[in-house]
Amino acid sequence: MTWLDNHILEYLAFALLIFIPLYPKIPIADLIPGYIVRLRLDDLLVAFAFLIWIVHLIRRKVTLRGNPLLIPILVYIAVGFASSVAAIFITETVPKSDIHITKLFFNWARRIEYFSVFFIFFSSIKSLHQIKKYIYLSAVVLLAVSLYGFGQRYLYFPAFSTMNREFSKGVKLYLTEHARVLSTFGGHYDLAAYLMVLLTIFIPFALVIKNLLPKLLFLIISLAAFWLLILTVSRTSFIAYLVSITIAFFLLAARYGWLWAFSRWVLVIAISISTMLSFGDLSDRFAHVLKLDRFKTSIALKPFKKEPPKGPGVAYLEVGSKSDAQPTTTRPSSGIQTAQPADVYENIPEFGYGTAIPATLAAKPRVYSQAAVQYDLSTGIRLDYTWPQAIKGFTRNPLFGSGYSTLTKRNIEDFTEAESTDNDFLRALGETGILGFLSFFGIIAYTLYLALKSFKKITDPFFATLVAGLIAAIFGLLVNAIYIDVFEASKVAYTFWIMMAILLATIKLTASKENGKEV
Repeated sequence: MTWLDNHILEYLAFALLIFIPLYPKIPIADLIPGYIVRLRLDDLLVAFAFLIWIVHLIRRKVTLRGNPLLIPILVYIAVGFASSVAAIFITETVPKSDIHITKLFFNWARRIEYFSVFFIFFSSIKSLHQIKKYIYLSAVVLLAVSLYGFGQRYLYFPAFSTMNREFSKGVKLYLTEHARVLSTFGGHYDLAAYLMVLLTIFIPFALVIKNLLPKLLFLIISLAAFWLLILTVSRTSFIAYLVSITIAFFLLAARYGWLWAFSRWVLVIAISISTMLSFGDLSDRFAHVLKLDRFKTSIALKPFKKEPPKGPGVAYLEVGSKSDAQPTTTRPSSGIQTAQPADVYENIPEFGYGTAIPATLAAKPRVYSQAAVQYDLSTGIRLDYTWPQAIKGFTRNPLFGSGYSTLTKRNIEDFTEAESTDNDFLRALGETGILGFLSFFGIIAYTLYLALKSFKKITDPFFATLVAGLIAAIFGLLVNAIYIDVFEASKVAYTFWIMMAILLATIKLTASKENGKEV
């Protein structure tokens, strides 16, 4: 029991590193009737680990002293609470009813849940050797995520999506030809952001580490994860990956020289872009936005099996059909188009299909906005609805915003089943105003300041590369946040705060080592 008492936080951290990325988003209970966010096993595991951490804090087995993000995180939590109160009593964008108030504070509490893993991991790390164990375990987990994603694309492994209300109930899905791989994640955007973060860390490791076995491990895992990134068909995350890997090599140039860094950067970027242009739907999506002729795609994306499983209880995840999850309409009040966006492969009638639907309604053609046709369906939704709604929420109360979970509503009394702005900067401004925006992104800015300040002082190649990769990955996520609510996507948010804890613990412990202290 003494041994367990001394090591339980560390082993709970190991469990979280494995469970959060690998366990699919299968719900176990509804928390708010009609709401897309449900209770899952990862919530229970995080809650249990956080409870143990609180008990350790009370018993003084862990301390908050020396945690650089304690005050910034508490400030954001306080601002979020004030924003919620203001939404009820000042701007009155949240009706005074149990279900609306519950949903408001539920979304505030979710932010605290994401922060909790930061405190768990930061307190659990006692040595640099322990950090190495976390990193190698993360690499093995990434390989498992990649292999399962390949199984979805080539062998019809089941997928579990949270991209709409029905799918989030735990429906077992199989990917069709143009569907984007989501592996164990709830959506392809979430998976792509996760891959971008870990690729930014592991590709530099594959080039820096001299030991053959770890070098091969990181190289193989990086290749597998990059191919999975291609299969997600996420333009934003691919661009974020190019930005983050560039920043990583820029930082490493200070240690290994510009020739070393530039030559390897050119190699990585050349392989990355040529692969993207040669295979899959991602090159087509870039070509449409840039108004270029489409690139030929490879038959390498075809499944090895002829058909997905059939029978009762089976559903199929498609692109451009009614299962393509977008909760908002693409028909603004003006500029209606009958043309079809490039990322819509099957023009399902607007009211869906089925025996219960009158034939006159079922046959009504779906129409799309000018933005959707000019760019694509997802961009059209952002330009036509979600981004203007976030700006509207900000103007209602520039200091505190209109409150959590209020931006997708057309009318104040509406109950929305999901929240998405598809731009984390606009979402922060719309939901929590200037104060929420500054307090949240201030946490990230302060972390980057501490990391950049300490980077040149780290002499160990492994940890210098780790810090460079983590700094670059944060910048990559900020690029991702322009087009995705990446800091609210649970698996990505957990991963982000875990990596923040590892980054700050690395800085702290390497500084202690350089000063000759015990680590």
